[in-house]
Amino acid sequence: MPELIEQSKIISANGCGLPQLHKQRQDNCGLYSHIRGIPTSYGDASSLTAGVRSFVEEAVALCQPDQVHICDGSEQENKMLIKSLLESGTIVPLPKYDNCWLARTNPGDVARVESKTFICTEERSETIPTPKDGVKGTLGNWISPVDMEAAIQARFPGCMKGRTMYVVPFSMGPVGSPLSKIGIEVTDSAYVVASMRIMTRMGAAVLQQLAKKEEFVRALHCVGTPANGVVEMPSWPCDPERTIILHKPAENLIVSYGSGYGGNSLLGKKCFALRIGSTIAKREGWLAEHMLILGITNPKGVKKYITAAFPSACGKTNLAMLNPSLANYKVECVGDDIAWMKFDSQGVLRAINPENGFFGVAPGTSVETNPIAMSTVFKDTIFTNVASTSDGGVYWEGMESSLAPNVQITDWLGKPWSKESGKPAAHPNSRFCTPAAQCPIIDSAWEDPAGVPISAMLFGGRRPAGVPLIYQARDWTHGVFIGAAMRSEATAAAEHKGKVIMHDPFAMRPFFGYNFGHYVAHWLSMEKRGQVPKIFHVNWFRKSDEGKFMWPGYGENSRVLEWILRRVSEEPCYENSAIGLIPADGELNVAGMKEKIDMKQLFSLPKDFWTQEVKDIRTYFESQVGADLPASIYAELEKLEKRVADL
Repeated sequence: MPELIEQSKIISANGCGLPQLHKQRQDNCGLYSHIRGIPTSYGDASSLTAGVRSFVEEAVALCQPDQVHICDGSEQENKMLIKSLLESGTIVPLPKYDNCWLARTNPGDVARVESKTFICTEERSETIPTPKDGVKGTLGNWISPVDMEAAIQARFPGCMKGRTMYVVPFSMGPVGSPLSKIGIEVTDSAYVVASMRIMTRMGAAVLQQLAKKEEFVRALHCVGTPANGVVEMPSWPCDPERTIILHKPAENLIVSYGSGYGGNSLLGKKCFALRIGSTIAKREGWLAEHMLILGITNPKGVKKYITAAFPSACGKTNLAMLNPSLANYKVECVGDDIAWMKFDSQGVLRAINPENGFFGVAPGTSVETNPIAMSTVFKDTIFTNVASTSDGGVYWEGMESSLAPNVQITDWLGKPWSKESGKPAAHPNSRFCTPAAQCPIIDSAWEDPAGVPISAMLFGGRRPAGVPLIYQARDWTHGVFIGAAMRSEATAAAEHKGKVIMHDPFAMRPFFGYNFGHYVAHWLSMEKRGQVPKIFHVNWFRKSDEGKFMWPGYGENSRVLEWILRRVSEEPCYENSAIGLIPADGELNVAGMKEKIDMKQLFSLPKDFWTQEVKDIRTYFESQVGADLPASIYAELEKLEKRVADL
């Protein structure tokens, strides 16, 4: 992009470009002017700390909004935002429920855009491993500082003309917790503000916390306008052709343009909580992970907390809100998507859910699969790209049994729908954005500033063949290897099409904030920092030769959690296998199950499958990560290869 680089040099020479965002400065651009040139339509500019003011004023100079709205997170403000969204046609009411709304996006703006998501560092090797010659790297996208500035200057100058700039102060995690971090998102989307109010702790309390210690992540977002100036869908402005999501970890800076949807625009989510979060965690010695957190209590009243990393749309929310089929077991939810984990002064690994809400995939969520979620989402919720019903409700694939008779359905595109169309009524990546506090099984400690102690970590994905229901890592290094070697069927949460098996290490492939090889080394180092949890791999999705799921999943997954709890307590209920420790014969509790389980096939390890698996993992490691992958992980692969050879 040489012409963009030249333009960047010109603007940078004037000293008023966004690449200066990280600098708190006062210069002849008049940026330190208390937002004097632009009226503040809501909120108190004097509540901004010096650093926040500097960030906002520079964003104002670059984006040139008509007015500035400083968010306080109040109910009054939220009603105002909802009114604005209704007037613009961005949302429609859902009178069947209490304070629920439906948004329909531009059909070109429906998912994360991994191919347009970049990490900016001085050296490419800081962001991504060096792939083998002739191999395209798949572990993130690097952009140079010069090209990042150029990309910004090609999109942002004047991008908010005619619009309101919202200043959103938000805390990831309970306000004031030593495990929490603060961000300031500047956006031109009222939908984003309303969603951030649900997904984060947002508003005046955050600015008060910043007054005690001014340290925050800067996040600039604009929905954009196409280069030809024509907004196709006024209710959902976006610029899909020029969408770009940029992260500069050294400056705790996020810049997002062109998309109003999900993780592309709710910058506290994947951008901050994982990409920037993982880089902060590396610097400070903790972990920011794509993991649910649940508490499980056994019949004796003993409670343990577990985290689990699955790729998006692979069942994190279902497990986090598990309704156990085992009698007298109780599961409580701390979080369904992200875990920040840090060792306390006693060396115990403690986790918080940095989010305040659930941004869950709707299709497949039903009273049969996740009754807890269905009890959570029909109040104070923003639904996006689901179908609507003539009785004022919503519909998506999976809700057939709860559909009232003679109800007409309008699909996510706003068109009449019937099953005979052969098309889904809801977009496969449609979502609900709902407050976590109203979950019926929310854990009593979910907002504990100290976090909850973690006893076990699970990795898993959609593996229709070869991978057993559950196995345990032999030790921490073996567990890190299992996380690094994770593979799963692609899902609708990203741009990928078709049910191909993809490598998704740690369920973090789209979210690494720095070189994956260095990330693995950081994980390995945790063993020296404190008491590390036991690591397991689960697979609810194995299919028989006839193509049917071999394990019923959902509430029955509590049986797998029971075995995990027994292993956490060091019960000798296992036997060795080529890939790890599996339940010994008769030690996985299947008593009382309605379905007969073929345990032999469910835990079988076909030699041909695992021989190929080892080859695929080796090819992936050598071609994508090379010398950046720690030697101990290659050593674990060698051990696996030898054990598989003896199958």
